[in-house]
Amino acid sequence: MTPPPPEAAARHEADLDRKQVVAAARSVILVGNPNVGKSVLFGALTGKYVTVSNYPGTTVEVTRGSATIEGRPWHVMDTPGTNNLLPMSEDEQVTRDILLVERDYVCLQVCDAKNLRRGLLLSAQLAEAGIPFALALNMADEAEGRGIRIDEAALTKALQVDVVRTVAVQRKGLATLQARLASARPSPWRPRYDEAIEDAIARVEPLMPRGGIGPRALAVMALVGDDSLRAHVSGKLSAVELARIDEVRRALASRYPESLRFVIARQRLAAVDRLHDAVLTKGDASAASGFARRLGAWSTHPLWGLPILAVVLAVAYLFVGDFGAGTAVDFLENTVFHEYLIPWTEHLVRWIVPAGAVQTFLVGPPGVPPLEHGGFLIGKYGVVSMGLSYGVAIVLPIVTTFFIAFSILEDSGYLPRLAVMVNKVFKRMGLNGKAVLPMVLGLGCDTMATMTARIMETRKERVIVTLLLALAVPCSAQMAVILAMTAGLSMGATAWFVGTLLLVIFLVGWLAAKVLPGRGSDFILELPPLRLPQASNIAVKTSARIEWYLREALPLFVLGTLILWVLDRFHGLAVLERAAAPVVVGMLDLPPEAATAFILGFLRRDYAAAGLFRHFQPYMQAGTMTWSMEIQVVVALVTITLFVPCIANFFMILKERGWKTGLAIMGFIIPFAFGVGAAVNQLMRLVH
Repeated sequence: MTPPPPEAAARHEADLDRKQVVAAARSVILVGNPNVGKSVLFGALTGKYVTVSNYPGTTVEVTRGSATIEGRPWHVMDTPGTNNLLPMSEDEQVTRDILLVERDYVCLQVCDAKNLRRGLLLSAQLAEAGIPFALALNMADEAEGRGIRIDEAALTKALQVDVVRTVAVQRKGLATLQARLASARPSPWRPRYDEAIEDAIARVEPLMPRGGIGPRALAVMALVGDDSLRAHVSGKLSAVELARIDEVRRALASRYPESLRFVIARQRLAAVDRLHDAVLTKGDASAASGFARRLGAWSTHPLWGLPILAVVLAVAYLFVGDFGAGTAVDFLENTVFHEYLIPWTEHLVRWIVPAGAVQTFLVGPPGVPPLEHGGFLIGKYGVVSMGLSYGVAIVLPIVTTFFIAFSILEDSGYLPRLAVMVNKVFKRMGLNGKAVLPMVLGLGCDTMATMTARIMETRKERVIVTLLLALAVPCSAQMAVILAMTAGLSMGATAWFVGTLLLVIFLVGWLAAKVLPGRGSDFILELPPLRLPQASNIAVKTSARIEWYLREALPLFVLGTLILWVLDRFHGLAVLERAAAPVVVGMLDLPPEAATAFILGFLRRDYAAAGLFRHFQPYMQAGTMTWSMEIQVVVALVTITLFVPCIANFFMILKERGWKTGLAIMGFIIPFAFGVGAAVNQLMRLVH
């Protein structure tokens, strides 16, 4: 047999070495309630190089990384926040499934020391599942500031697992925690139920398959009727065994007036309360902690919360809308790209690449002004001159400043309070206060905000949020042009524009909640304390989100450039413009050039508004706007804002919600936008 070449042999040895390292590595899975600092501890353990991917069959992200602990390699996995191993949302089911299917792992449970009872409820379930774990009492400094004292020695003795005080944002306790992970062990402590439940568990437990979660915990899940577990166990149990489990569950359920889920949760909580009261004492809170609590209460007050909300939104807009979308974008787009990068790249490409399709795709057609096409601001159809210029020079500074502002709001603890303030408003649209988070994020970038709609607990809510984002939430690039156009309108015309958008958002949300199948969710949201944001924590979160943007969203802009290039090369744009002209001119009473704006707006939402702005700008500057022209501007702005999202957002909708839902959303938005525009046109002319 011919021996392999030296290069192949070297690669083979490297593969073997890598497989041996992987085989030798242990796994640690981080679990914990939402908002307990789990992601900060994950970042401290793993450093910068991590991977983020959807858990198979879901839209829920799971973050993985690697770490060296006590001289050994470890795989580290950060799971979605969960309050229960009996899942009530997709996030909680993903966490439970990870613990169910993974093998040879230990858990690091991260607990908010200020809310020990909630953390111990999860500890009780980890103990019942027979999972080896260590317990991190995080935010220990904030607990002390509130006068909370936890007897770690007594808690360690009761659970018989390692308990470590940590302050994740300051990396306190991290070294001790790392040293204890290798010796993580299952807790022998168990919540005890009444005699009937314990008897039912004893009868079902022997039937349960062995895996990452112990048979006692699986028996409890089966008894409460956890449908998400049945798919896992049905392939491992016979029909007779499944029927036996159902028989035991029905017999047990008949003994109680409440649901078994409620009965078991109540008895588990009673056991946790006894442990909690034995290890925790409360003293006087510090002055700083007292002020933070008062400020936190003011921020959710129906009256005093409004000025706080106004100040927060004003500062966020000045930073994101004025500095990010204005100063930073202007410098990158006009100075860096159009004065230097694009001309240099264009000369280089035209010198290296022969004239033809490839050259045109990279830098656009020669001799075409970079910002002109039929009187509308668009840019050349080139990967650099349009795709990268849009994705890097325009969107990147906006999303970066937005990510920074978002991280500050998140780290300070104000973001959940914002959700509380607007919960009643969103309740009218079949949503709850959590929906404000992707909505606010959509003012920075709808593409990114569509992805964050995952925080909504039910599919129905995620579809409604996605629809409203695509329909009526202008991104920051489009918002800047809209504000410039409304500045030249009268107060009456501006009121027509703003009022129409608000009415559409509420009407579509309300109707979608009535029409779409499925249920909503209860508004249960943990309110963390207000605290000063940590610069290091903000930097870690912002860099991770920017990395996501560059990896997930930027390629979509390049793909959009490719589609536009193909349409332009084969005269598809001209065909679409001619097809749209009768609708734009006939229904909306807009100039024929507006058809071009709508077509190009699919690539970039602010193209359409910018083109119309240039059309009406001379009249605005000269102060010669007539009421008829103002009607045209309002109709154009309403229709463009409600029109289809940019192509990057469209692809994200397809990725997140699926082809059927994505195409259904687009099929609704296009005629609806033109219909609302035509209605506004007729009503404004009728009223006048």
